[in-house]
Amino acid sequence: MDMSQHTLSTLFEQLGLPSDTQSVDDFIARHAPLPPETALADAAFWNKAQAGFLHQGIDDDSDWAEVIDELDARLRH
Repeated sequence: MDMSQHTLSTLFEQLGLPSDTQSVDDFIARHAPLPPETALADAAFWNKAQAGFLHQGIDDDSDWAEVIDELDARLRH
């Protein structure tokens, strides 16, 4: 079992995206606000693998779910 603490930076690493704080903030600024009718994993800016990871993380209520929810919330503001 993976017991590491997941953060937005580690989520972005997992998604294969630049993961430093400025890059994460820039990504969020570039893609927000996400329309309320669009599920995070269904947003057009993810590739197939990224969308699959996000879907699975939420569907399985994995240890990534909390930080995925955090990203979702930040993209909605």
